[in-house]
Amino acid sequence: MIELPNTLVVVALRAESAGVFEAAGIPVLYSGVGKVNAAIALAHELSRYALQGRAMPLVLNFGSAGSRRHPTGTLVECHEFVQRDMDVRGLGFALGVTPYDEAPSCLRFEPLFKHLPPAVCGSGDSFATAATDVDCAVVDMEAYALAKACWYAKAQFACAKYVSDGADHAAADDWQQNLHKAADEFLRLYRGVVR
Repeated sequence: MIELPNTLVVVALRAESAGVFEAAGIPVLYSGVGKVNAAIALAHELSRYALQGRAMPLVLNFGSAGSRRHPTGTLVECHEFVQRDMDVRGLGFALGVTPYDEAPSCLRFEPLFKHLPPAVCGSGDSFATAATDVDCAVVDMEAYALAKACWYAKAQFACAKYVSDGADHAAADDWQQNLHKAADEFLRLYRGVVR
């Protein structure tokens, strides 16, 4: 039986971690792109803890994000998460609110990386190249789903994002050039938590 770590690192893509965790012997759950893939991957992994009667791990999400508020190259700490593409305004719900859901529309967790600037993360199943109508400082494609899986499982969740692009017309090229640049810093953040 494979040992389940007390701290679970989750990253969407291998390119975002650039192999630094594997080189250090630290397992990583790669969730894939988007909210559905992220939720399924993490819920499946957390179910292994429940089936073995283990306490839920601290889940650490590292990855890239776009931002129109923080400059490219900034590392931010996210502990509030919203869905930037949940739009049921046609039925009278506010933008970002999931109808009839017991979870709050903004998921909040205790900050862990307090030395980093805080940023509300807006997740959506689109690569952002324009401003979003939902109030958030950074945009990604997975963190809200990971946060929600942790919220339901009562697992502690922490998230650090590297601003890889400006969520603008140049976002695609900037993201491809920058997504791997924070890998060493992500490893340092991990080691600051796990001693």
